[in-house]
Parts: sequence; C-alpha cells; structure tokens
Amino acid sequence: MTQVKTGDTVRIHYTGTLQDGSTFDSSAGREPLEFKVGDGQIIPGLESAVPGMSVGDKKTVEVPADEAYGQPNPQALQAVPRSEIPAEIPLDVGTQLQVQTPTGQVMPVTVAEVTETEVTLDANHPLAGKDLKFDIELVEIA
Repeated sequence: MTQVKTGDTVRIHYTGTLQDGSTFDSSAGREPLEFKVGDGQIIPGLESAVPGMSVGDKKTVEVPADEAYGQPNPQALQAVPRSEIPAEIPLDVGTQLQVQTPTGQVMPVTVAEVTETEVTLDANHPLAGKDLKFDIELVEIA
C-alpha cells in the first residue's frame, strides 16, 4: 500500500481533545482536513504523525504544547483602560473578542481579567500551553 511521505497532499478526519477529554475541534460532519505534508500548514506535532500512514489507517497522537500552539507568551497580555472599551461589549473573563491592531489587522483576543479600571486582553492562541490529543484517520493521499 502507498504510504504518506513529505510533499504528499493528504486528507484526514480528526478529533482533537484536551487532557480532560473535552473535544476542542473535530472534522466530524465536515470535509476532511486537507494539507500538504511538510509545508507547515498545521501544527508540527500533528503533521509529523502522518508520514508512513496508508489510506484507512487510524491512530491516536499525543501532541505536547511545544509541538502544538506553543507556550503562552506573557507579552501577549495587554491591559486596556476600561473606559476605552464600548459599554455594549461583554467583558466576562473568557469572552473572545476581535481587536484591530495599529496596522489594521484583526486579531482575536480573550478577556483574561477585569478590574474597575482595566481589562486585560490575552492575544495568545486559546490552546497555547495545552497538551493535545488527536484521533486521526487518513482518508486520502491526493
């Protein structure tokens, strides 16, 4: 059987879970995830698990944080005066918002802390610092 090698375009079905067993993402009910092996389009720990697989193969992959979304960067936290945030914006801790950078890019952030005078926004990826587990199935080698 043909096995995946670097440079192949592949399609996989996957379910990603956290250490507590909760699912954070899945391709169930959607098209399989398609990517070119070796192009760095997906997290390194998942990409490195695919070479050597054949169509129909299934496996479970443990991906440490450093091979997924990395460790949280303390410099990605920014305190903003509460007065600069419109009153209609919900500021519950954990709420995900989008902010515009000075260069005009839209960036997702999470409300990390709220005080009387400041709101701390976290621009780290929500899965930064987390070890992940993926159940994958190779659907196709294009």
